[in-house]
Amino acid sequence: FTVYKTTDVAFAVSAFRFLTADVLCDVATNSLIANKISACCVEKSSWSNSETQNMDYIKNVHLGKEAIGGLSAGIVGTIIGYPLDLVKTRMQTSTTTRTGGIFHIASNVVRKEGILALYKGIAPPLLSLSILNTINFTSYSFFRELYQAERGWDTRNALAGISGAPIAGSISTIENFIKTQMQLDNITGKRFRGSWHCLTTLAQTHGVSIIYTGHLVNTTREGVFLGAYFFAYEGFRESLKKHIGISTQLAVPMAGGLAGATGWFVSFPLDCVRAGVQGRQLDTTKTTALGVFRNLIEQKGLRGLYSGISPSVARAFLVSGSRFSAYEGALWLLRKGNDLTDTLS
Repeated sequence: FTVYKTTDVAFAVSAFRFLTADVLCDVATNSLIANKISACCVEKSSWSNSETQNMDYIKNVHLGKEAIGGLSAGIVGTIIGYPLDLVKTRMQTSTTTRTGGIFHIASNVVRKEGILALYKGIAPPLLSLSILNTINFTSYSFFRELYQAERGWDTRNALAGISGAPIAGSISTIENFIKTQMQLDNITGKRFRGSWHCLTTLAQTHGVSIIYTGHLVNTTREGVFLGAYFFAYEGFRESLKKHIGISTQLAVPMAGGLAGATGWFVSFPLDCVRAGVQGRQLDTTKTTALGVFRNLIEQKGLRGLYSGISPSVARAFLVSGSRFSAYEGALWLLRKGNDLTDTLS
């Protein structure tokens, strides 16, 4: 970990490299962070005020606890929301304009494919989203401190969320690709016995690079989603507490649910294009994000960009509410009963 004496931008880049490399290596304590900071080769007396201030921010971030909170959020949210995610994928990739509602599609899946089909392909998202949420919540806390973001409707909260998108996209692209292929597999011929079989089969047939199909559009979607997600959560959380008078214990899941719904609504057109790119038949001509966008407009009109929005918003509200409750609840336990208002602050 190197301390640069040039600009805050260089400092942020260096700090981000440190975060992504070492955050999971010391989940229980912050000793790794403290040791690396104390071992810096530049004497503190030679730092500028802004550099000293930035280092203080880093030392105040409890990355290990944030990581455990994010892990809890990932596991709980994935298990609760996966069936609705499957319904959303079926609606997004349908070639007809009339796909039926949420309950119509879900009942058809259960009747024709069995109830376990609602969880087909859950292994990759359960693993990757656990890791992804660990990284997302940890990086958000880190950048929020770095940018000196305030509680409430502060645009720096959005910037802190966006800053974690590149690494989030590198993980979620693989998860989304395998998940989408698995969710559509029951329709196209049941080629895969499971998620790992799907991954290895596609990699052997098309090359390892196939697992990063749709990476650019997915990473862009991550940036839009995470920015809106954390911006809305911080804003709604404070508004519900201060202007409506709701307790913290109730404000957290409500704000989390509203944040999830907001994030998905804003980023949904990009997710629709992503599903089209990653859900195509891989033996056919390669489909670009722009090509998928054009086909959606031609076949379904502008409404095609929001195909499957109903289960997504319902799922987002349910999952994000439980996710933030699990996250803040885990921090509350790790901080030995400190009030929830202290978390992420």
